Amino acid sequence: MRAVIQRVLRSKVSVDGQVIGEIGKGYNVLLGVCNEDTREDADKLIRKLIGLRICEDENGKTNLSIQDTDGELLIISQFTLYADCRKGRRPSFTGAGSPEHAKALYEYVIGQCTPQVKKVAHGEFGAEMQVEIINDGPFTIVLDTADLA
Repeated sequence: MRAVIQRVLRSKVSVDGQVIGEIGKGYNVLLGVCNEDTREDADKLIRKLIGLRICEDENGKTNLSIQDTDGELLIISQFTLYADCRKGRRPSFTGAGSPEHAKALYEYVIGQCTPQVKKVAHGEFGAEMQVEIINDGPFTIVLDTADLA
């Protein structure tokens, strides 16, 4: 499982010109799933995401988590995080999880984050989405469960 986490002042996602998810200060999370990913991988990623201390304290130091700051999450499915660009110029996406598997884990992540964070908004799995992000910093972290302890 892979996630690109961007600390944002605000972010929103639209489908067909309609805003379907919107947050204020918090994290915009692009989430990719592969077929080998499990709920255990998702739990590992969620623990890291929720506990990650990348929010600023009163001294401007990154000492606080999203829970510490009552931050919000916007979680968007992003199969292109599994793009393989090693050969040629057109990426291969065969490493991405099947739609059924990826959707189930994507929804699981949303469901597990919801009771832990002030607000959790999300995109629409499989839809053509437009994402607007106002970065804070900018501050961007990439997590891969294969690399997490």
